Amino acid sequence: MKKFALAGNPNSGKTTLFNALTGSTAHTGNWPGVTVDKREGVYKKGNEDVSIVDLPGIYSLSPYTPEEVVSRNFIIDEKPDCVINIVDATNLERNLYLTTQIMEMDIPLVVALNMMDAVKKNGDSINVDDLSRRLGVPVVSISALKGEGIKELMEKAIEASKTPRKGNTVLEDSNLHHLINDVKIAFEGMGVDNPLFHAVKLVENDEIEIDNHKDLVKMVDAFKATFTDEVFGDDFEALVSDARYSYISNHFSTVVSKKSAKQEEKLTKSDKIDKVMTHRWWGIPIFIAIMFVIFHFTFAEDFLFMGTIANWFGSEAGLNIQNVGVINFFTGMGAEIDEITGEVAALEGIPSLGVFLQSWFGFLTGSLMDGANALFDMAGASETWYCSLIVDGLLNGLDAVCSFIPQIMMLFLFMAILEDSGYMARVAFILDRAFRKFGLSGKAFIPMLTGFGCSVPAIMATRTLEDQKEKNRTIRLITCFSCGAKAPIWTLLAAVIGALGLHYADIFVFSMYVGGIFLAVILAIFMRLFDKEQYVSPFIMELPQYHMPQPRNVGAHLWEKLKHYVIKAGTIIAASLVVIWFLQSFGVENGTFCMVEDMGNSLIGYVGKALAYVFHPTGWAMGEDGWKYVVSSLTGLVAKEDVVGTMALLFSSGDEGALAESIALSGSITGAGIYAFAVFNLLTFPCMAAISTAYAEQTRKEFVKTMLFWIIISYVLSGVVFWVGRLYEIAWWGGLLFTLFGLAFIVVVAYIVMSRNKETSKGA
Repeated sequence: MKKFALAGNPNSGKTTLFNALTGSTAHTGNWPGVTVDKREGVYKKGNEDVSIVDLPGIYSLSPYTPEEVVSRNFIIDEKPDCVINIVDATNLERNLYLTTQIMEMDIPLVVALNMMDAVKKNGDSINVDDLSRRLGVPVVSISALKGEGIKELMEKAIEASKTPRKGNTVLEDSNLHHLINDVKIAFEGMGVDNPLFHAVKLVENDEIEIDNHKDLVKMVDAFKATFTDEVFGDDFEALVSDARYSYISNHFSTVVSKKSAKQEEKLTKSDKIDKVMTHRWWGIPIFIAIMFVIFHFTFAEDFLFMGTIANWFGSEAGLNIQNVGVINFFTGMGAEIDEITGEVAALEGIPSLGVFLQSWFGFLTGSLMDGANALFDMAGASETWYCSLIVDGLLNGLDAVCSFIPQIMMLFLFMAILEDSGYMARVAFILDRAFRKFGLSGKAFIPMLTGFGCSVPAIMATRTLEDQKEKNRTIRLITCFSCGAKAPIWTLLAAVIGALGLHYADIFVFSMYVGGIFLAVILAIFMRLFDKEQYVSPFIMELPQYHMPQPRNVGAHLWEKLKHYVIKAGTIIAASLVVIWFLQSFGVENGTFCMVEDMGNSLIGYVGKALAYVFHPTGWAMGEDGWKYVVSSLTGLVAKEDVVGTMALLFSSGDEGALAESIALSGSITGAGIYAFAVFNLLTFPCMAAISTAYAEQTRKEFVKTMLFWIIISYVLSGVVFWVGRLYEIAWWGGLLFTLFGLAFIVVVAYIVMSRNKETSKGA
């Protein structure tokens, strides 16, 4: 089977093309020895199947980032049959910088001129045939978003892969040509593959080439000693880069026909949208409003206050039993009949779509649990240990975890839409502009925002930060950004809030996400207060054009998330639930080790009760059931979904609704306790995979500091949230005064940091 590699700049549409080519055959892993995503799939729509490898998004083949090293090594070492270079046609000259480097390799190459639909929409045009002639490789115009030109692209790539190709360079007309050619001849004499590419890189003082070809360094340095440049001196990397851009500007600008100067003055649709969405003052409020709408639509039990409206109309018209039955059927919650008086109770609320789907999915999974119990009853094995293992342990826990799928998928759906539309890229820009005055870089916000998906790639993404202090600080703050694995925890706690009769479930979940962002900013400000060095790394980011999200891309994203969630539930979570079941089912009772009747006498009960004293100041570990929350938090170290699975086992309940009801009826936690418990699980140690990644990215000393930061900050802030919450419950004015005092203290610290940052900027 032939193997093609996709290479291109970030935001060039490379991933969109990959999804269009591979569809459901795509799978994600890591490159051997490197924690960088590796995506592979199979193209099956041609006369022959082709393996497609999606290389990380890069701007060059120089060893500036792990992604560039991975892409470079794959092309050189794996020798794919063809490289498909995706070029953003709306930013042709900048994208061709990478193209000119790939051209220097001895490998078949086809250029996919993407986003041609956007070029035409802007009133511009590109002479594809002329561009192909000037580059010396096939060029195919496509629109990966709309699926246009993809078949022709693959036909050209398959055809190109049948003929070997020798590398050529755009540096032939530059002053460096003689030097590069001499080094190339030396590489050819050594029998090195891709001699032209290696020659150019060695002239650039490329670190990898210097390490791999130390015997040639002296010869190259001798050649360089005879060469001088009035502008760049002996900076040969800058010389090569300037020569590339000069050639691109002089030879490829004529293939693009721009619209008239009068039309050029008009703003594009994306520019017009950005005047509002990235506005200096409105940008952050709009972002907060968008996030609130998402969480309200997903978690609200009184959607748009329609429950209040329905109650008013109901009291006017008079509800009867039939009305109530219809309401309950279509909402899964709400009106009830008083068995004594026969009066209709007020509707608790009209649920959002997320709550509605959750209710009915919980009913479905609960019915499956009832069926499993019935089978064991029929077999007369309902009291056996293996029945307890299968039903109470494995199925009960998995049922609680899997019943959250509708709301989690809906949340991922909204996030995928924001990402695919181009809006999420603006969020980093908005946050950078707002918080740079406090010494916080938007470049650090990129890894943090990645944390909304998973902490592992978020921690890996900190490699792009040049400053080591900023990198360590960012890793420590990533837990403030709620990953997808924490979504089941918030969903369960939102249901508990509803079961307690507190109608702010959507606000609660909203605060876990958006509040986490602002908490990260506050913590970062305090970190900067004790940091003498006020360096802020520069932030340059290309904003993609706005476009309508493609169902294919959004669907592929949701399928990937669902598949990952189900596989994780069936492997890691299932295995840990079996272990937890054993620990909570066996212990010492009446002087003997046996299957206990009182869970408090189990192995896990003893451990939990001992640790409950440690967590007592946080508030949520108080009471008879406090140890259960402690144990649930500890099992979250394996996988955050285990927090919910463990609570399902310890509170002995089935589907999500019954579990929430069981927790609420236990009387062991209040609204303040729920928030404190949530804050602890938000900020404390992430899963073992994320902890391992942090260990790999930091020195041992910094890793120990990170672990201490996670446990201390989660413990302290959890306690603060609980006791301030209790103060609000006892005397709201006292809670308000304490809150205002805390905000004033934060403002003072922020002002000090901002003033120091201004002085540093003036000095620079």
